[in-house]
Amino acid sequence: MIQFPNCKINLGLRITNKRDDGYHNLDTIFYPLPLHDALELINGQEFSFAQSGIIIEGNSDDNLVIKAYQLLKRDYPSIASIQIHLLKKIPTGAGLGGGSADASFMLMMLNKHFQLNISKEKILAYALQLGSDCPFFIHNVPCYGISRGEELEPVHLDLSAYKFLLVKPNVHIPTSWAFQQLSPVPPLKTCKQVVMQPIATWQNELINDFETPIFKAYPQLASIKQTLIEKGALYASMSGSGSTVYGIFTDEFVVEELFPDCEHYWI
Repeated sequence: MIQFPNCKINLGLRITNKRDDGYHNLDTIFYPLPLHDALELINGQEFSFAQSGIIIEGNSDDNLVIKAYQLLKRDYPSIASIQIHLLKKIPTGAGLGGGSADASFMLMMLNKHFQLNISKEKILAYALQLGSDCPFFIHNVPCYGISRGEELEPVHLDLSAYKFLLVKPNVHIPTSWAFQQLSPVPPLKTCKQVVMQPIATWQNELINDFETPIFKAYPQLASIKQTLIEKGALYASMSGSGSTVYGIFTDEFVVEELFPDCEHYWI
């Protein structure tokens, strides 16, 4: 069995307050985009995991795909050993949710492959154990997210008429550090309210709270956003806590000379 986990971007990201459990409440729109990894599983004599494509730093045993397998194997011992191969194309540490997508797709693949008949509600609960972004990829449609991001409401938002340019510099932003830079304040408008407005109004109202401290620490990201706006982006923003910056355009154009030291993807 092979599946193709996709990435997401955040359309706005407001951090509204810090919770008693140490997490933060947020307000955002998750929007799926067709930039894919490839995830394959086959039956095997013993469990194995292999990964190719973009190099993932750290211990491979910490990969969320393995954790997804272990999570279901704990509750469903009848799951047999499998061999997993992950071809990584979604940039890591980029605010695109690639690791969360891989984990969520693995849960769904195991459920189908072994005919476990786990309900969607229970799969969502498993996904939340793996990460706050993971439940979104079970729905995998535009969603308004609150709380940790796990309380999700599908929204009717079709941006298929536009082109997305994702620009990923060689910058890694520690998520824990990024959250420490924030002073949460409830927004006057929710992200859901803003995205229901014409896209021409988004730039001044659809805000990612992480941009102010991160752009100060990493001015290269601020420069990328400004360049996208100057090139005619209807809306430009950083996704998540970075470091990908994206723009929404009506047409594609040549970008190699604009961002020579960055990965970039037209979608």
